[in-house]
Amino acid sequence: MTVAERPPSPLRLRLDRAALAGNWAALDRLSGAARAGAAIKADAYGLGAAAVMPVLAEAGCRDWFVAHWQEAAEAVRHVPAAQIAVLHGPMTDADAAYAKALGVRPVLNSLPQVQRWLTAGGGPCDLMVDTGINRLGLAMADLGDPAIAALEIDCCMSHLASADEDSAQNAAQLARFRSVVAAIPAQRYSLCNSAGIALGADYHFGLTRPGLALYGGVPRRELSGVIAQVAWPEVAVMQVRNLAAGDAVGYNATFVAPAPMRVGVIAVGYADGYLRCWSGKGHVLHGGERLPVLGRVSMDMTVVDLEAAPGCGEGDWVTLDYDPVAAAAASGLSQYELFTLLGRRFARDGGTFSPTR
Repeated sequence: MTVAERPPSPLRLRLDRAALAGNWAALDRLSGAARAGAAIKADAYGLGAAAVMPVLAEAGCRDWFVAHWQEAAEAVRHVPAAQIAVLHGPMTDADAAYAKALGVRPVLNSLPQVQRWLTAGGGPCDLMVDTGINRLGLAMADLGDPAIAALEIDCCMSHLASADEDSAQNAAQLARFRSVVAAIPAQRYSLCNSAGIALGADYHFGLTRPGLALYGGVPRRELSGVIAQVAWPEVAVMQVRNLAAGDAVGYNATFVAPAPMRVGVIAVGYADGYLRCWSGKGHVLHGGERLPVLGRVSMDMTVVDLEAAPGCGEGDWVTLDYDPVAAAAASGLSQYELFTLLGRRFARDGGTFSPTR
């Protein structure tokens, strides 16, 4: 039996590779004497690790951070295993054995994880210390435990809780991390995420770990104008409809045509991360025109007004108006959610598909 070739998806995520590389270079430059790595967890914040990692590697990135072991298995297809750190650490003996076999570095977050790694034979690892976010991380009170001295620590790190704000917590965490640096021997030290880089040289240490800003997010005003948009979600028009005055659109008839209208049904909905919060307030772009969303966003479909785009028809592509800062303000979602909610039905191949028309 011959299996037919799968048709292309009606959703695609177009990546601006030059903007992506430029964002890493800008963040590396802003990191001063430190080197910038890349957080690529959650499939590179939803943009697709397979598409993102080769671009960043060519730009010069040599340090990669994932959350889960499954993500590490994907990452080693693109970069040397020794460059990859797994933030959640070895929660089981099997995790530790897997890290040894794969060749990646576990980030140890507790004394039980430290002991688990040493029992597995040890080797290069990273150590996360909690300086105030109270998520994962070794307690400050445990820094003097004898097991810590037995570790071969590549990077000792912590994580800022409020770097996107002008908060006194930033200085408090910096002071605590300086005491960590004095107490824990390591090859490198790291405190900054994307927003932390903008706090200045005191926070940079040897390695920074940008994530959001790599992909076009702007977590602090200092990065505005420095970071370029990278991701452009594009969606095919499935059907064009002509409405009469009084016709209602979508679930619960939340939009009623005030006059005859030409509208398009596009192949995206809340199952793809285009959530119901965009109902009646979102826009798509076509030929430089902004086309409003009409009525409720449903699971797989959204209706848009085509009045300003008379040349847009079935099979054409429209672009979701997804500038991270503006879209976050319009939707009430965080910039992080905007990226990571983009569903698996978006083709993440860098935008090589051509319109069907």
